[in-house]
Amino acid sequence: MTAAFNKQAWWHRIKPWFSGFDIPLVLAIAWMMGVGMVSMYSAGFDHGTRFVDHGRNMLLAIGLIFVVSQVPPQRIMSLAIPLYTVCIALLLATALFGITKKGATRWLNVGIVIQPSELAKIATPLMLAWWFQKREGALRLPDFLAAFVLLMLPVILVAKQPDLGTSLLVAGAGLFVIFFAGLSWRLIVPAFVIGALGISALVMSEETICQPDVKWKVLREYQKHRVCTLLDPNKDPLGKGFHIIQGGIAIGSGGLTGKGFMQGTQTHLEFIPERTTDFIFAAYGEEFGLVGALALLAGFTALILRGLAIASDAATIFARLMAGAVTMSFFTYVFVNIGMVSGILPVVGVPLPFISYGGTAMVTLGLSLGLLMSIAKSRRFNQS
Repeated sequence: MTAAFNKQAWWHRIKPWFSGFDIPLVLAIAWMMGVGMVSMYSAGFDHGTRFVDHGRNMLLAIGLIFVVSQVPPQRIMSLAIPLYTVCIALLLATALFGITKKGATRWLNVGIVIQPSELAKIATPLMLAWWFQKREGALRLPDFLAAFVLLMLPVILVAKQPDLGTSLLVAGAGLFVIFFAGLSWRLIVPAFVIGALGISALVMSEETICQPDVKWKVLREYQKHRVCTLLDPNKDPLGKGFHIIQGGIAIGSGGLTGKGFMQGTQTHLEFIPERTTDFIFAAYGEEFGLVGALALLAGFTALILRGLAIASDAATIFARLMAGAVTMSFFTYVFVNIGMVSGILPVVGVPLPFISYGGTAMVTLGLSLGLLMSIAKSRRFNQS
């Protein structure tokens, strides 16, 4: 009798750890992870231990989702200022003492080598969500201006490394928080119009501004080459345009149903550069075709829609803003990566969530989805 009682008491103590999970979100994550493992097995077949390492990284992400989901959103909010402060300090330390590779200073040795810009993807929207929670019901224009300052500080530090891709992701995550906090459309629409006009002018003047002797004041030389390569990759088909051209060939050759698992010629004859990381969607599209691509996009869409539903049902301003930012950041990853591989966006170092190889990106993804799951669990417990 005593043993049975103790066993029941033990189960009641740990039962809350395994209850309250959002099942639709869990299913969407499981689908993406399954597709990621299948894709990595084929794309990384001759890349040593990448398939095994990818599985290990996914297990790490699952662990992070489980652990972070146990932390109430109120406790997470209390970490906003310390985490943001540590993030800025690490970014400044990277600028002063960081490790430089291939002309970029993005890494810092603190006993282990870390990339502080990845922390900014979490710390920045967390800080902004805290900021707007503290000003609930009394938002004024100066509050939004202060939020922009909090956002631009890490964005500028990351962009200076230089890391344009990550700085855009950090900026996007922060802007989503500011947008969901109630930024007026009167400020958003003019920004979109100016951006559209700028892109149009860039396209129309491509022949002039992409000349070798023309220097761009805002972007670095390699960033200029990426934009100009996007506008006309055939100018240097064996050099800077090789990634975009081969990615397009691989996706197009997949046709409706693809060439079949492990049958991708562009992939296995090594015509696709970075086929296990940034360009893995090209390898996937070649082997599984339009049908496979739509199935993959359906999984991403399900996760995004569920995230937005969790955000709309959140109990507090902080939870709503954080859930919305995490979800739309996920959308940004998917849109930028697939747009880059498909040739509609410049080539930047943005992985495809769950599919691309990379430990640091998987850790960030696990933390983000753990936050989202925490918000979903908190709402379920409050309703019950």
